Amino acid sequence: MLQVHNLTVSYGSHTVVDHLSFQVVEGQWLMIVGPNGAGKSTILNAITQGVNYTGTVLLNGTDVKKQKASSRAREIGVLAQNHHVGYEFTVEEIVRLGRYAHSSGLLSGRRNEDEAAVQRALELTGMAPQRQQSVLTLSGGELQRTFLAQVFAQGPRLLLLDEPTNHLDLVYQKQVFALISEWLKTPGRAVVSVVHDLSLARAFGTNALLMHKGRAVAQGEVKDVMSSGQLDRVYGMDVRDWMRTMLSQWDGDE
Repeated sequence: MLQVHNLTVSYGSHTVVDHLSFQVVEGQWLMIVGPNGAGKSTILNAITQGVNYTGTVLLNGTDVKKQKASSRAREIGVLAQNHHVGYEFTVEEIVRLGRYAHSSGLLSGRRNEDEAAVQRALELTGMAPQRQQSVLTLSGGELQRTFLAQVFAQGPRLLLLDEPTNHLDLVYQKQVFALISEWLKTPGRAVVSVVHDLSLARAFGTNALLMHKGRAVAQGEVKDVMSSGQLDRVYGMDVRDWMRTMLSQWDGDE
């Protein structure tokens, strides 16, 4: 589905991503992990044409750089970690914007398939009861689920997530990742996530790409990539011991 060959992103003399190659196939959830400054978010920005790069990004065999933005939006959905909204749109209006990539223009009428896609997305994310509520009144978790519904309504085959639950409470982290996991069960789909939480990466990912200083240290099945030895070298600490120390705080708690 997604093939990245020799991707390099530089800002002046500073190389952020250095000759990176990887691929994502149908049904995979690729977790991009690594310490700060590893180039993780830059990879997603390159795939969505948000930064200049050398190398090749292919989506279903087509060079993404040569695609029109509207065609790309029908194939790739993006969920960021922050959404700055300052307008009185309702939940339904925000979700409906996801169908713009499938319309013939701003003045085009509503189609049955668009209405059905919006309804499915609202129901899947549990936001149907709040469909007429202003997004300015939503909690952080509800707002993130609203924009996730927008992406679902968009109907992409590839979903890109940049720390989608970074600022959310635990209950909302669980909800968002569970919703994406359910979405991925439909054939013909794949997910690429940038995550800092290694536990979430191991719990939900099928594959992982471990980055360090712009380069791929390891890639493959998530449990193989996120081994103690490889994580320790990249993070400069005993990651497994730290995780066990944190978990031990709950020992004996009832």
